[in-house]
Amino acid sequence: MSVENRADLAVVGAGPAGLSAAVTAAETGLRVVLVDAGTQTGGQYWRHPDERHLDAFADPEHTGHHHWEHYRGLRDRLRRQVETGGVVHRAGRQVWRIDREAAGGFLMRTTAVTGVDAAAAVDRAIRAERVVLAPGAYDRQLPVPGWTLPGVMAAGGVQAMLKANQVAAGRRAVVAGTGPFLLSVAAGLARAGVEVVAVCDANALSRWAATPLRALQEPGKLIEGVGYATTFVRERIPLRTRTIVTSVAGEGRVTGATVARVDAAGRVRPGTERTLDVDLVAFGWGFTPQIELVVGAGAETRIDVDGSLVAVVDGDQRTSVPGLYAAGEATGIGGAVQSCAEGELAALAAAVDAGLAVPMASARRLRRRIARGRSFAVGMHRASPVPEQWATWLRDDTLVCRCEEVPVSAVRDTVTDLAADDARDVRVTARPGMGMCQGRVCGFALSCLVGQETGRPRRAADVEPLVRRPIGTPLRVADLAELAEPTAQAEPPGSADLAGFAGPAGFTAAADPADLPDSADLSPRKERS
Repeated sequence: MSVENRADLAVVGAGPAGLSAAVTAAETGLRVVLVDAGTQTGGQYWRHPDERHLDAFADPEHTGHHHWEHYRGLRDRLRRQVETGGVVHRAGRQVWRIDREAAGGFLMRTTAVTGVDAAAAVDRAIRAERVVLAPGAYDRQLPVPGWTLPGVMAAGGVQAMLKANQVAAGRRAVVAGTGPFLLSVAAGLARAGVEVVAVCDANALSRWAATPLRALQEPGKLIEGVGYATTFVRERIPLRTRTIVTSVAGEGRVTGATVARVDAAGRVRPGTERTLDVDLVAFGWGFTPQIELVVGAGAETRIDVDGSLVAVVDGDQRTSVPGLYAAGEATGIGGAVQSCAEGELAALAAAVDAGLAVPMASARRLRRRIARGRSFAVGMHRASPVPEQWATWLRDDTLVCRCEEVPVSAVRDTVTDLAADDARDVRVTARPGMGMCQGRVCGFALSCLVGQETGRPRRAADVEPLVRRPIGTPLRVADLAELAEPTAQAEPPGSADLAGFAGPAGFTAAADPADLPDSADLSPRKERS
């Protein structure tokens, strides 16, 4: 195995959390391998035009971005570390499996994102003493009639086109869902010359009044909100609260969308429906953490305040698996600033666990920053939940799983007629989540529908099977066939006996992320007896 594929620390993901973790760890003296699916750093949040051809774009690369100067600083620090050998950057590669080795440390298997994998099989594997998982998140989607038509997009996908390609996805748009991200997407579309016919938020803004102190934890977010409000007034964008898109119309592409008012629970108020003439519908229902590698490595998870399955971490980002850390959206959706702080703290914890000295004042500052950010995130999720009665918007023939073309009726019939009592049973019987995306698009909606039909609340144990898979990303059979080294001695993911696990001082698995203590120290994890 190439010496470049051996590291003190491997970091998966080069978004805000992973980039912060990689440069911080390298600056403490750890040898770092940074693995990322993107060809450029920044992740989804700092997605930007091709750095090799910036002169081909009309606007600067920072157009539409927040905290761009912070990203530029991280990017420059990474380049210096790559030049001096502190970081080996493996761009355009995905990790499809993580195994704990019997002798200690981790073995990560990678594959090229696109094209034929020209790397030798031995160079596709990375060994590291410790691993920081910072895989980010993807758009959460809820099905509605017509959501599979061309012209219906995830809000994050619409924004990605604006940031990376400076291309608008339509000419007349409605942006719908819930949460402050809708404002960002609508403002970006308006700046690009798109007529935003309406922004429809399923919740009332008054819900923020229930958590005023949490909202004040992030004054920067309030400033961003003022900027969006200014754009809305200037562009005359109507913001409609307690309003949803109930269906999308069109033959071959979107030609219209029906919107309606809803009550506090999300039930449509009869007689409030109206049709909008649009060619783009951007749905944003929050984000789902990309948790496959966390679950595959055997780390403990929980259901967060927004219904997401997230990694359980202690006050210094350690998971329940020794040597494995999680940072960013994998621990709970909280935004880029929060993710940067978590990535930096995870790197410091890894350095301490490796026996290196770190500035304890920085660790304490990061813990306080993370506590504030998590407090704000809890308030945001409580103010912008997925409506409880969203399933009442659906028709029997509405597709839940677009890959396998499974309608709502098939899910309900599997529960009522075949006595399936959890999402995994429905998945293996009716096949939702068995297609190319492996439930990444429909998994949240599927688990919610099954929970409503069975009357059981969603639990981590119910959701984990939807994301637990031996191969974490699409993989060529040739990649398996060409493996140069046997992995029989490696512990399979999740096989580690975690009974009697004892974390460092201050470890908590509190349901409310804001309850994480500020007093936890960076002392190395106690080993199991």
